Order: sequence, then structure tokens, then C-alpha cells
Amino acid sequence: MQTSIETKDDFFSSKVLGHPAGLFVLFFTEMWERFSYYGMRALLVLFLTSSMFGDNPGWGWPREHALAIYGSYTSLAYLTPILGGFIADRFIGYRWAVILGALLMTLGHLSMALEFNPIFMYLGLCLLVTGNGFFKPNMTSILSHMYKKHPQKKDGAYTIFYMGVNSGAFLGMLLCGYIGENPNWGWSYGFGLAGIFMFVGMLQFYFTKNIFGSIGLKPEKNNVVVDEDEDPAEAKKNPFSIFDIVLIALISIVGLVWIINDPVSKITGSTVFNFNVGALTGDNFAIIVALTLFIFILIKRIAQYTPQLRDKMIVVIVLAFITIFFWASFEQAGGSMTIFAKDYTARLLEGNAKITFNVANTLITVIPLVIITYVLFSLFRKTFAKFALGNIILATGFAIIWGLVIYMLKNQYADVQAEVPATWFGVLNSLFIISCAPIVSKLWESKFNPTATVKNGLGMILLGIGFAALAYGSSTIPSGAKVASVSMIWLILAYFFHTMGELFISPVGLSYVSKLVPGRMIGIMFGIWYLAIAIGNKIAGTMGGMIDKITAQYSMSTFFLIFTLIPVGLGIFIMLLTPIIKKLMHGVK
Repeated sequence: MQTSIETKDDFFSSKVLGHPAGLFVLFFTEMWERFSYYGMRALLVLFLTSSMFGDNPGWGWPREHALAIYGSYTSLAYLTPILGGFIADRFIGYRWAVILGALLMTLGHLSMALEFNPIFMYLGLCLLVTGNGFFKPNMTSILSHMYKKHPQKKDGAYTIFYMGVNSGAFLGMLLCGYIGENPNWGWSYGFGLAGIFMFVGMLQFYFTKNIFGSIGLKPEKNNVVVDEDEDPAEAKKNPFSIFDIVLIALISIVGLVWIINDPVSKITGSTVFNFNVGALTGDNFAIIVALTLFIFILIKRIAQYTPQLRDKMIVVIVLAFITIFFWASFEQAGGSMTIFAKDYTARLLEGNAKITFNVANTLITVIPLVIITYVLFSLFRKTFAKFALGNIILATGFAIIWGLVIYMLKNQYADVQAEVPATWFGVLNSLFIISCAPIVSKLWESKFNPTATVKNGLGMILLGIGFAALAYGSSTIPSGAKVASVSMIWLILAYFFHTMGELFISPVGLSYVSKLVPGRMIGIMFGIWYLAIAIGNKIAGTMGGMIDKITAQYSMSTFFLIFTLIPVGLGIFIMLLTPIIKKLMHGVK
């Protein structure tokens, strides 16, 4: 029987690279989950839009239909954490929520591997969004509680954790993308590979979970956890009234139906909202009503707290609002930018260009994997004695990864021509994060650490610059063109600037939520944060689906300029709010 190595929850007594060993257990568990998520995401739109004929047939869907279902899937994947966080907080605890979520996602990926049958594809997507709801908010909740007494280390810890996220995304897009796009294997094997490593992540976490001491255990009934520095008045419960619950249920049902109805109505032509209200169509009227009710219940709930906590929650809402527009733009990576990579980018390389790509691809694949493997061995030295089985499972997963990487690189060197997979460009985001995250992490721990609003503002501006590169690079594409051969340098630049913007916004956003609200509200507030990301993802799918209409009527440059101007404008706006936001944060840094 395994016992906790942190019986007093003194996590900093056992360090790996300056942080608790438990952080790196979370690092690798999250890495495998992100491997599966991004590996599948890299393939979804390509599979749906690929011709039904050829060496690697897909479903032959129009781009608008594929991006509608992509937007709904990614939106629901971030919407379900609200329920998952609530269930973990009140009933099953963070640990079992993570394990249950990982199991459901494993089954979901394996169901998608049976892509020849639409029923299994849709079942797989449902299992994935449900499992993600249990998994995602509770991983970050465990991390938040680990650093409860070390707030000065939180930004750095979350950035390291984010390296785990992007290590998984890097490997998932690289390997699932290569296997799925390869006619010798095909889409089913790409989807199936994602499921295999989700299963590895679940087993690794299960057999190492005791490293977290008392964190994440099943909560005691009627036991309210109060932060030591929390005002007693703030710790009083504000129970949801029947009226609140009815409104939340109504909002949830309307929102869920609307998200599912969007792709269904585009694909089948039938809609649940078969009515008009004045100039508004039924679906637009329904979502406006749902958003109005949501804002009402949000204001009503916030007004019930003491002034100081109310101010801090307002800050979370403001940052979440910016997050909506960040993800609406950033998530073009899995939609319109993937289409741009596939149909509008010169990807066939020969001669010296092929040699250069093979060498560069080898370096950007092997070097990060060597670094991650070093972190793995560092964790082994601290935890193998007490958690041998979990470490063996983790090592087995890495052995498989190394085998797949060697297989991929061997085949790429053997080919006369090198056609860069469309999914390869998505790898750049993770590569840049793995490379730049340690530098940014040190910046956040230094005296030059900027305020939350400055971080968000600069992040949005960097995001806009990335889309400006795409707008300039696509300026030679004629209106309405279905294919082109634009230099890949513009996609590479876009992913670099998007990555820098992401580092300024996403990981530190989670950290600020954990610092602004008391521990008893962590799970549900992370859920609210993911709601903002869900809305952004759905907008991303909807806007991405308009690529053909906008490019036909205007140009490809116009399409990308939309995603340039909005982020830059919002970035400037949020930085102008700095004095107000600092006051509302009441000393939180």
C-alpha cells in the first residue's frame, strides 16, 4: 500500500527543479491529457473536410459545417468544467473527479477511432466534453491548494504547469497529426493514439495520487473551508435560492441547446429555434435572452458578498471578458489557420528545402523531448521509491513516444519529397511555449512583474500582431480562391506572436483567479473562467466558418485583419483600466 510522502502537506520539503514533486505529477498528468485533446483537435477539421475519395478519405464536409461542429465541441469542452468543478467541490473531491474525467475521455477517443460510423464519432465527442468537465477544473484546483501558503510562487508554478500543457499539445499534434494524415495509417489510428495516451495519464495519476496528502480528498459534509486571511463575513455562505437555481437551469438548457443546434442546423437544415422575433431569428433571440439572464444572475450573486470580495470578483469578470476575445481569436489555430495551412500554404519541399526542414524538424522534436525526459528522471529520483508503479507507467508512455518519434523521423528522411503536414504548424505554438515559458516565468517572479491588466493588454496586442502577419502574407491571394501557395514563414510568425500573447494571458489568468477568490470558491470560479473560454471557442468556430464568405466578398487579408484590429483595440483598452483594476484587487499582486 502506498502512503503519502507529504503527510503534513509540506510540499516544499520534496523539491524537483525548485518546486514540489507533486507539481510535476500534475505536469505529466496534464501533459497526457493535452496530448489527447490537441492530437484529436489537430485532426478533426482536416478529417471532416477531406475528400471522401483518395488515399486517406474523410467525410467531405463544407468548411462552414466542419468549423461549426469544431466550435461547438471546443466550447462544450470548456463549458462542462462548471458542473465538474461543482460536483468535485461538493461531493467526490478533486482526485476522483480527475480520474473519472480521464476514464471518460479515454473512452471518447477510442470511440472516435471508429470514425467510419457517425454514431461513434458523435458519441466520442460527447464523452470527451463530459470527461473534460471533470478533469480540467480540478487539476488546477489541486495546484491552487498546493501553493496556498506560497502565493509568491504561484505565477511561476502555473507557468511551469502550462509547460506540461504545451508539452502534451506539442507531442499530440506532432504524432497524432503525422499518423492521422499519413495514408499508410489514417484518421482512425490518429484518433486511437490520442486515447492510448489518455489512458496512460489516468493510470499514472491514479497510482501517484497520494503524493498530494489531504488535498483533493472527498469533502466532508457541511464543512466549509475558510482561508486564514479571509474576513469572517466573507466566509459566510450565500446559498443559491430556488429562483437562482431555476434561472441557472434555464440558462444552461438554452445555452446547451443553442450550442448543439448550431452545427445541427447547418448540417441538416433543421433547427430547434424555428421562429422569429421581429428582425431576430429564433436562435439569435434565444442566445440573447440566455446571456441577459446570465448577466443578471451574475450581478445578483456578486452583490450578496462583502465589498472587498465583490471588488475582487469584478476583477475576475473583467479579465474573463478579455479572455473571451483572446480565445475567439487564438482558437483560429484549430480552424481557419489549419485550413490556411492545408489549402493556402506551400508545403511541398524538395532538395535543399527538404534537407533544411528535416534537420529543423529533428531538432525541434528531439530537443524538447530530451528536456521533458530530463524532468521525468528528476521526478523519478524523488518519487520512485514510494510510487514505483506510477513511475513505471509514466516511463512506459515515454518509451512509446520515443519509438513513434524515431519512426516518424526515419520515414521523413527516407522520402524523396517532404510534404509538411498541415498539423505540423500547430506544433509551433507548443514549441515556442516550451522554449519561452521559463523566461516568462522568471519575469513574473522578478521586480519587473507587470500588473494583470498590463499582462492582458500586451498579450492581446501580440495576438493581433500575429494575425497582421497572416493578413500581409495572404494579400496576394485573389478573392474567393480555394487554394494558393503562400510562404510558410507567415504562419510561423503568426504562431510565434500568438504564443507570446498566450504566455502573457492564459497561465497567469488561472493564477489570478486563484489569488483573488477564497479557497472555498476556487472550483466554481475556475468553472466561470472556463465559461469565458467556452464562449470564446464558440465565437472562434462561428467566425472561422465565415472564411469562405469573407474571402469571396472581400479578401483573405480582410478576414485576418478582423482578428488584428479587435485584439489590439481591447489590449489598449484593458491597459487603460489599470488604475481602477489595481484598486479593486485590494493589494493582490
